[in-house]
Amino acid sequence: MSDKDAVTMQIGEVAERTQLSLRTIRHYDQVGLAPPSARSEGGFRLYTEDDVERLHHIRRITPLGFSLEETAELLELIEHGGSEEAVIEFLERARTARQKLARKLRQADGLIKTLEHLSN
Repeated sequence: MSDKDAVTMQIGEVAERTQLSLRTIRHYDQVGLAPPSARSEGGFRLYTEDDVERLHHIRRITPLGFSLEETAELLELIEHGGSEEAVIEFLERARTARQKLARKLRQADGLIKTLEHLSN
């Protein structure tokens, strides 16, 4: 199937499938992270399954605190491969960021328990 024959969807369906807001998807288009594969004659964004997958990748990258430039590099690495050195570097940074998120979750859980005790 050629790109012209690819099944496309409009931004509303993409938002529903990715659990991202329309505003966020438009932002990712504007900054060049996730432009739509095509536009309709009326100018509406048209997305493919590959575009949706890219947005899913962005959703997983974003909470780890990578910059837009780093996110673009990660997407390139995920979609097209790269050096083992680059993979290892991003893997280590992702693990460190995950540890920070886990620590914040533990802190939030502690606060919630404290507040629950106060409400009883």
